Amino acid sequence: MRAPFVAFALCLALPCLADTPTSAESLATPPANAQRFSILSTAGKHGTSARWVTADGTRMGRDSLLLRGMVTEVDSSATLGSDGMLKNVVIRGHTPNGDAGETFTIKDGTASWKSPVDAGSAPYTGPAEYSAFGGPVDLSADMVEKLLATPDKTLALLPGGKAHAEKLTSMTVGEGAKKQEVTAWAITGINNTPVPIWMDAKGHFFGFIYGLAWLPEGYESALPALEKAQTAALAQHAKSIVSKLEQTPAGPVAFTNVRAFVDGSRFVESQTVVVDKGVITAIGDASSVKVPAGAQVIDGKGKTLVPGLWDSHQHVPDDAAGPLLLSLGITSVRDPGNDNTQTLSRAQRRAKGELLAPHVYPSMLIDGKGPNTAQVATVATSQDEAIKLTDKAKADGFKAIKIYGTFNPDWVKATAAEAHKDGLHVHGHLPAGMRPKEAIDDGYDEITHIYFVMMQAMPDDVVKSSNGMGRFEGPGRYARNVDLDKEPMKSLIAEMAQKHITSDPTLVIAESLYVPENGDLSPSYAPFVGTLPPAVERGFRQGGFTVPKDLTRADYRASFAKLQALVGAMHKAGVPIVAGTDGSGLELVRELELYVQAGFTNAEALASATIDTAHLVGVDAHTGSIATGKAADLVLVDGNPAVNIGDLRHTEVVMMDGKLMDASALRSEGGISRRPAWEE
Repeated sequence: MRAPFVAFALCLALPCLADTPTSAESLATPPANAQRFSILSTAGKHGTSARWVTADGTRMGRDSLLLRGMVTEVDSSATLGSDGMLKNVVIRGHTPNGDAGETFTIKDGTASWKSPVDAGSAPYTGPAEYSAFGGPVDLSADMVEKLLATPDKTLALLPGGKAHAEKLTSMTVGEGAKKQEVTAWAITGINNTPVPIWMDAKGHFFGFIYGLAWLPEGYESALPALEKAQTAALAQHAKSIVSKLEQTPAGPVAFTNVRAFVDGSRFVESQTVVVDKGVITAIGDASSVKVPAGAQVIDGKGKTLVPGLWDSHQHVPDDAAGPLLLSLGITSVRDPGNDNTQTLSRAQRRAKGELLAPHVYPSMLIDGKGPNTAQVATVATSQDEAIKLTDKAKADGFKAIKIYGTFNPDWVKATAAEAHKDGLHVHGHLPAGMRPKEAIDDGYDEITHIYFVMMQAMPDDVVKSSNGMGRFEGPGRYARNVDLDKEPMKSLIAEMAQKHITSDPTLVIAESLYVPENGDLSPSYAPFVGTLPPAVERGFRQGGFTVPKDLTRADYRASFAKLQALVGAMHKAGVPIVAGTDGSGLELVRELELYVQAGFTNAEALASATIDTAHLVGVDAHTGSIATGKAADLVLVDGNPAVNIGDLRHTEVVMMDGKLMDASALRSEGGISRRPAWEE
């Protein structure tokens, strides 16, 4: 989901693979008096940003970002109208998705815009700020400055929606002459959940922290303290909603007359499922299972009861993600890499009942040091350090280590051995220069992302650059011509099946990379159109890679089809497949739809997002399926996913650890205004 500020901070970044109309050398150069920012993460510095005003009053912005080998170079120029709102905007440069060109203008009472994904116009009848699709942080910073200057902290936006600000907290940063007070505000209306923005005492933009951080030069060291204060303030709201959204039943609960997905393998009609004290106590034919006296009865006629879903690849972004994920029926996630401090904090607060969130099974993401280091990585600079980090992961309660692309391939074997000694799972990207078979031989238990499995058949130059654009560009170019029934893929698939090496394909990511043109409506998000802020929904039409000049979009789509076929071939061979999104969670059911297209039965697809992931994590004896004696992590959905897997989107009741939650209330808290649309 793309929104101002949030866009660059998302975990997924896409490369630009073709020349763009405006080269980086042709973009504006910040003058000496520009306000300058560093773009940071816990792993270090990833880029620079600047804001300034020219002699004629033109507002300028310039951002330069290198994130895991993927480059964003953009600038903006803007002028204001008589009402103080943006009147003319021009954005130039390139983003990871190609040309960043975007324009906005107000003329003769009409506002008009053209972005990489849309074009339109609307009558301009009163003050409203253009919410740019892309561009440098300056434009979003300007919007928040205008917002805080309004009496009621509310501002109309174009192409649509409203932004509103609520004060979160204040703190002092800097030393000596640089010492100043800054205030965090929660901005709603630009994302489905509140976005925290830091402002100075004069109401000017100070910084932004959301995975990536924009902080003024000279204040970089304040990042940990600012994030801690921001998190603590947001945690108060997270704590306050737990009792409002979660209900502890007074006694047993009976789901009657439901279609139930039982034993992790099959749909059975006309069932009654009884829960007591958080445990499933009875399952059977509705005509024979006795409902306990005084039980709360939930009539499920025409509906389906499924185990709580798992998102096997969910980088939990913040506290507000909890209600959103739960509204989607996701009661458990594997977090394959995050800010370790935040991960541990959320686990502690959840255990105390102060955070409403799915069960989280986290990995420590370990990478090497270099320009392509992952933005939330724990960095190892030696073999010994990698082993010590692995031991720390175990000591801190992580369930796995995730190795990343800049990690030294020579360190994998010893690091994996240490992880296994510690009882940790080993998964991840492939270090640059390494193929999946080598990673498996050195101790990988799982290959993350389907394009890394396909790396076995890629040319050497692609494998050597797989910690940057090579991991995308190579499969996009060559996968369509790979014969899955011949070497080298034939023996790799067989070995993965024989050794039970898991695949976390994230096909929804591959689909977004290769299939859509800018302006196409993503099938992952199509059912949610009309339920989220306009600034978010514009992102539903963001295209994939710019196709290299010697290829066509049809070539890229053919390569995606081969990646999807690879998932089907692995499944048929017996390779364990677990469903993950690497997104917001809204994409999970689309992931299952892609599996069904690849040859899974609906029951097998659902198993990949329930019992199969629970088995991988080692908790399948406790949860992951509807079976007597297991934890009551359950979802009641309207419809029949045995026939149409997409019906899983229509959640009505969510039960986690035996506590009941209304899916509509969860959706509302998660920024979704109503249930997603039915498929036509």
